[in-house]
Amino acid sequence: MDVDTRLLRYFAAVAEEGHLTRAAERLYVSQPALTKQIRQLEKQLGVQLFVRTPAGMTLTGPGETLAARVPAILDDLAEALRQTRHTARRAEQVLRVGFLAGAAGEATQEIIAAFGRRRPGWRVEMRHASWSAPTADLTAGDVDVALLPLPLPGQEELRVEVLLTEPRCVVLPAGHPLAEREGLAFRELWDEPFVAAPVAAGTWRDYWLATDAREGREPRIGAVADNPDDWLSAVAGGHGIALAPESAARYYARPGVAYRPLTGVAPSSVAVVWRPAADADPLVQDFVGCCLERRRLD
Repeated sequence: MDVDTRLLRYFAAVAEEGHLTRAAERLYVSQPALTKQIRQLEKQLGVQLFVRTPAGMTLTGPGETLAARVPAILDDLAEALRQTRHTARRAEQVLRVGFLAGAAGEATQEIIAAFGRRRPGWRVEMRHASWSAPTADLTAGDVDVALLPLPLPGQEELRVEVLLTEPRCVVLPAGHPLAEREGLAFRELWDEPFVAAPVAAGTWRDYWLATDAREGREPRIGAVADNPDDWLSAVAGGHGIALAPESAARYYARPGVAYRPLTGVAPSSVAVVWRPAADADPLVQDFVGCCLERRRLD
């Protein structure tokens, strides 16, 4: 019997969360779509895997048997695919670097050039990730190393070296009354609607909503964006405000948007990040070395 691995991933998420809504948010799919996929898996297997209860989704006996084995199956498959992609990139002399937004800012091209001098004939391929994947597919093995803003979901399981730190600012519609101010305190923004990353971004989303600086107040979400263009359009359109690194004023200047200094929130950091398995990869370590050399120059 052939079973789609996507169905197994969906099953594993529901089994771990014990709740359809939480699993759907984690998978970045709608709850009806997730319910349909679970029913499809049950139909293929010919067994009932869950019982719906007031508290959520409870595994049946067959469901418990499958839940005990599926994580290892998915992990083994993911590792096999990582190794396959890794081998293909090495044959093509390509180092794939994931990034979000502005990567490491002005230092990015200098790092790439330094790597080229260390590894003549090799090419750095930059892969821009969506905000719903704040690790830039590093954990899936789609990239070899990444330049990412912190914090990251599962950061404790990755190698992280901070390259730069800068204050955060607030991004406002140009016509917003607060845009006339020279600077703002974060507590003045608590009641404003915010443009947020998707729920799937997890701790990264919370950080850019500054949930830790709200003294328990829930943020108001005016819009959700998964990339810088949609984010800027939502702010310019008056759907909400947002937080950003100060350098965003240089990279994402556009009509209809104003950047203002902000106090009351911690600064933001960008790091070079890699999987522990790449500790022994000389190419990844050469790239990391170029990043750290550039950091020492600052």
